[in-house]
Amino acid sequence: MSDSSLVTSTVVGDVSVITLDDGKANAISFDLLDGLNAALDVALGEARETKAVVVVGREGKFSAGFDLKVMTGDIAGARSLLGGGAELAMRIFEAPVPVVLGVTGHALAMGGILTTTADYRVGAAGSFKIGLNEVAIGMPVPGFAVELTRDRLAKRWFTRCIQHAEIVGPVDAVDAGFLDEVVEPSAVLDRSVAVAQRLADTVHPVPFSVTRRTIRGSVADQLRASLAADLAVFDVAGP
Repeated sequence: MSDSSLVTSTVVGDVSVITLDDGKANAISFDLLDGLNAALDVALGEARETKAVVVVGREGKFSAGFDLKVMTGDIAGARSLLGGGAELAMRIFEAPVPVVLGVTGHALAMGGILTTTADYRVGAAGSFKIGLNEVAIGMPVPGFAVELTRDRLAKRWFTRCIQHAEIVGPVDAVDAGFLDEVVEPSAVLDRSVAVAQRLADTVHPVPFSVTRRTIRGSVADQLRASLAADLAVFDVAGP
């Protein structure tokens, strides 16, 4: 088991379980990115001992998105954090093993983007908010996020959720494409692990990895190639 102040990881059967918990809203900060990437280094690295990964949030909060203190501060810092989030999203998008997200509550902005990168998303029932609210709070949706969400969201929801910043609850999030199923909050972790274990038992690792690259590799390559230009035009307009 590995442990940091924000990210913990353990193994259940053939599944690496990574938990995000900053005690608050699980904002994506530089420290949380470092902790999550370190956990993924173990779970996704060539020496990995597990066959699937679960990333789960804290009670009521999966992630409220990027740390707003950074995003509304120095533009260089904001662009650096955005770039780190983009690399994290594409890392999950390209993961060589199945990745399941336990969306334990609110998933906004970068939290909403991350839901569109995983193989399967288990959400918590309740009055939670899911989606990309960037345009409503004075930020453009970055190009990498547009393409990642376009790949997963239902076409009839795409403009509403990305251009219009419409936020949905868990039930509509299934219809829109942010989630695959909704369970009681107390069941999110166990259900996520069960889905991940089923995938670990079902898919053959090498064909899975090759097919992943076939399906998603060209998109990820294009997004990485355009990331610098994407970040260069990012700015915050304010409320």
